[in-house]
Amino acid sequence: MEIPFTKLHGNGNDFVLIDEYGKIVVPDDMKGQFAAIYCNRRLGIGADGIIWLSKSEKSILRMRIIQPDESEAEMCGNGIRCLAKYAFDTGYVRESCTVETPAGEIGVAMMGYREDEFTATITLTPPKFDRKDIPATGDGEYKERIGEFDVYAVNTGVPHAVIIVDSVDAINVEAVAPAIRSHATFNKGANVNFIERTGTDSIRIRTFERGVEQETLSCGTGATASAAIVHKLGYTGETVRVDTRGGSLTIYLQDGVKMEGPATTVFSGKISF
Repeated sequence: MEIPFTKLHGNGNDFVLIDEYGKIVVPDDMKGQFAAIYCNRRLGIGADGIIWLSKSEKSILRMRIIQPDESEAEMCGNGIRCLAKYAFDTGYVRESCTVETPAGEIGVAMMGYREDEFTATITLTPPKFDRKDIPATGDGEYKERIGEFDVYAVNTGVPHAVIIVDSVDAINVEAVAPAIRSHATFNKGANVNFIERTGTDSIRIRTFERGVEQETLSCGTGATASAAIVHKLGYTGETVRVDTRGGSLTIYLQDGVKMEGPATTVFSGKISF
């Protein structure tokens, strides 16, 4: 059978979107295998994950993300902007919507097109500063020494490890991140973010993503987790610019947590599956 798809990215964090708004296209028990095949950058389309868009009984839309290792991510900040762009362009939603995810209901405000670039603001679940998914009760409980690094734990819908370094360019991310990603501190594993403070309210970030099992060009929930840590430590104000390898995101930490950033459609096609 032929399956229509759309390839999108948020700051280089790329996804293949499958539209199941009207009907199920790929059975649930085959979605993992589908992701493993088509996320492959040599033998498939190439992506950091497959986004499945469908109707929701509790929100306007539902999003699931299956990663290249066949696991399902709880949430994805860049992915949800890609889903929002597709839904906006398709006419499923207009100015705003809510999206059901395994991490909870996420609000999306469409800012539309600015000089041909689509931008959206995502209202995320409040960050939890924790280890082993247990909320911290003291300042030190979300920080632990792992190897040569002080590692801060924060959950922004997805578990993250945040590490402040002098220079992100000096870090061999794919060499040092896997041990932290799988450390016993994180009983479900974690994305690993290395951050460099670049100004009063700005940071640079590089992220190794759980499920993708390599560094990606951008991670929305990782940018949010990193901004939340530097703000909690008193290094920044309530608005933080986060520069990823694929582009910039703005994180707002007042009146809840919001992330603003772009999404881009790359191409569409059909898969013979």
